Amino acid sequence: MNALKNLYNITAFGELISQPGFILMLAIGVFLLFLGIRKKYEPLLLVPIGFGVILANLPGAGMGIVGEEMVRFEDGRYMNLLEIAGEYGIMNYLYYMLIKTGFLPPIIFLGVGALTDFGPMLRNLRLSLFGAAAQLGIFTVFFAAIAVGFTPQEAGALGIIGGGDGPTAIYISILLAPHMLGPIAIAAYSYMALVPVIIPPVVKVLCTKKELQINMKAMDKMYPSGQQIKNMTAVKIAFPIVLGIVVAFFVPTAVPLVGMLMFGNLIREIGVATGRLSEAATGPIMNTATIFLGLAVGATMTSATFLNERTLGIIFGGLVAFAISVAGGILAVKFYNLFATKKINPLIGATGLSAVPMASRVANEIAIKHDPGNHLLQYCMASNISGVIGSAVAAGVLIAFLG
Repeated sequence: MNALKNLYNITAFGELISQPGFILMLAIGVFLLFLGIRKKYEPLLLVPIGFGVILANLPGAGMGIVGEEMVRFEDGRYMNLLEIAGEYGIMNYLYYMLIKTGFLPPIIFLGVGALTDFGPMLRNLRLSLFGAAAQLGIFTVFFAAIAVGFTPQEAGALGIIGGGDGPTAIYISILLAPHMLGPIAIAAYSYMALVPVIIPPVVKVLCTKKELQINMKAMDKMYPSGQQIKNMTAVKIAFPIVLGIVVAFFVPTAVPLVGMLMFGNLIREIGVATGRLSEAATGPIMNTATIFLGLAVGATMTSATFLNERTLGIIFGGLVAFAISVAGGILAVKFYNLFATKKINPLIGATGLSAVPMASRVANEIAIKHDPGNHLLQYCMASNISGVIGSAVAAGVLIAFLG
């Protein structure tokens, strides 16, 4: 009997029975894996995050991320990385080295920049304004969160979910509200994956059938642009340099994100001369960063940090921020159309989120349902891409005021 008792104590069944919250968290991890594997919702993100949640909630495994107070001494000093690894395991080592330092989000922005073609936005600069309008959800939820009891720093981290950009949400959470990192990251990436579910209801409420049938190509033929870019290659190369400098002067705190985004785009647009750099940024560097980011962020989602009322508030607030951002872009287009002769399809405003290119694909599919010949993808990308820049700048503004 003693041998059986010792054998039982070696297993994790006792801890699992005494703390049933582990079971719920394991179910959440499996659900995230289901969304990524079966539904194909952002699998590169949800699969490592979901598996990270599972690792963190395996009883007795010691893979969950511990709070900052656990690695900080009374005199304010922190354990070094070797001490953290020895005391709390490999996952905490990765978290405090790569996430807590804010290293990985800018690295991912480097890869995003190298993957992004700013051509659609440069050809339709007026459409890029709706990417800025779509940041409405960030600041609306920011003030609402303060009103219901969140601190300004927590409210800023919560509101940034409305930008629809996972790395930006993680970056600002690290700086303003690190204790909320897990729920915010899960909410941000989950809602990015659920863009096909979130955008259609908002569009249905705010847009008429006539508005959804506005054909942008027909509008271009009726009202052709008076200016054409003669040397698009030169403009594409100059754009990331100029924009990076401008943002640095006006919002210096946004440079870690916008600067890396612009550098990644620059090495893409230069072409063959920097092709190896671009391939590295979009390939091994970004893939490695995504793996470690997903696993470490998922590992912050322990039952102790997730199963509370505040987490539910974060999940709900993130959804509201996301929906308001979609609505903000749509309403901005509708307001523009009141005074413009050349009308714009409101679906373009709905793509002002940073969820590239998912939001654009969803908007294009909605347009095709109302008119099979109305292909809006290239127009939606103009607003969609500007939303990436807009959310990074919005994050910089919040950090400047609250950091």
